[in-house]
Amino acid sequence: MIDRRQFLVSSAAAALGPAASTAALAQAGWPTKPISIVILFAAGSGTDTMARIFAEKLSAQVGQPVTVDNKPGANGTIAGAFVARAAPDGHTLMFTSNTSHAAAAALVKNLPYDQVTDFEAIGLVGLVPFCIVAHPSAPFATIQELVAYAKAHPGKLSYGTGNSTGVVAGETLKRLLGFDAVQVPYKSVPPALNDVLSGTLQYMVADMGTVLPHIKSGRVKPIASISSERSPNLPDLKTLREQGIEFDLDGWYAMFAPARTPRPIVDKVNAIIREEYSKPEMQQRMRDFNVILKLGSPEDLLAFQKAEIEKWTKLAREAGIQPEG
Repeated sequence: MIDRRQFLVSSAAAALGPAASTAALAQAGWPTKPISIVILFAAGSGTDTMARIFAEKLSAQVGQPVTVDNKPGANGTIAGAFVARAAPDGHTLMFTSNTSHAAAAALVKNLPYDQVTDFEAIGLVGLVPFCIVAHPSAPFATIQELVAYAKAHPGKLSYGTGNSTGVVAGETLKRLLGFDAVQVPYKSVPPALNDVLSGTLQYMVADMGTVLPHIKSGRVKPIASISSERSPNLPDLKTLREQGIEFDLDGWYAMFAPARTPRPIVDKVNAIIREEYSKPEMQQRMRDFNVILKLGSPEDLLAFQKAEIEKWTKLAREAGIQPEG
């Protein structure tokens, strides 16, 4: 996990870059037309919500419309491939997650892009806590009860996955705890959540921001946090490590652009990210969505991404996950 103090120091050092590039931006005339922010999940997902919040802020800053373009499916590779092929002129950006830019190589055969070299890293936004939730009628309320039920009813338990965190966490827990459950893949979290809400699926692993309203309304029940720390919005929900299970996994949000996007544009968008997410009202909105802010330079994101690729590849290999496609 990235040390917050390191990010704050590097952010302060990087702040001079955008100022120095103002003349270059003016010369390039960016942006000269509406900007598209491509995301890898469907409308209603946590990533979609975060992207739309930032799109509004970016539009106000640059004076051009900013739209969100949802391209879900294939573990984020549909969206990733689209952005990798887009013109590197700063008018196509990607607000994405660990799914397309860390885990994809371990989950998809013949990945249609290189997670590092086909993109320009712009900036990390923050970490995303995940949890296990179940339908209220599910005959278990804790991770121990879930495992016991699965062992007593082989082949009867199914769970949904709508992103790489759900896939890797779900399969890793099956391996660590020695139980079986049928994975049902979806293009994104919302349709999987709908099937948990209807009782078609017994449980799923989902980002806290998407499922929190349904937890508070009682439409799903929380089983355990799989993240490295408890969510401040669900302080009573224990992490797996607190229950003696040596596993945790966080998702994350970050911004990328196609490779060879001019550095002045990268620096400008990075500066807007750090400026907007440092405002008190934006920080409160992120807390409401269970996003733990981690802001920094493009170089910070690149180093973080490379470490995450190694981590996700190792977890997928150990869980016996075979690349699809």
